[in-house]
Amino acid sequence: MSAPSLAPYIAKRPWLQRWMKPLSNWYCNAAGYRQLGLRADDLLPEENDVVQTALKRLQPKAAYDRVFRLRRALQLSMSHQLLPKEEWTKPDEDVPYLQTLIEEIETEMAEREDLESLVVSKRKRNAESGH
Repeated sequence: MSAPSLAPYIAKRPWLQRWMKPLSNWYCNAAGYRQLGLRADDLLPEENDVVQTALKRLQPKAAYDRVFRLRRALQLSMSHQLLPKEEWTKPDEDVPYLQTLIEEIETEMAEREDLESLVVSKRKRNAESGH
């Protein structure tokens, strides 16, 4: 369900990671969600069943913080304002909190699908044993 990512490929190559880090920071800042106090995982569409399940599994504090960030961003957007620079989401604060849950749920769903499609067949008796 989740989109393919180049992150594992880049993370294994330190030289590529050093080259991509400034570019990724620039892109995140240009996207504008940090100026509203949001994190990247706050932008995931909630219409997906997997995301809905992940949101239900969030710790209460994390769920409350997420709702607070979304409501504050909505208010700022409606009033055409940005947060003061000291309140922007910093790159070290913009860590995935929902993506790990989504990956776990996708793994569980794939495993459940494999188990449900499992075909059980009886073992044929050996004619020589006489059973």
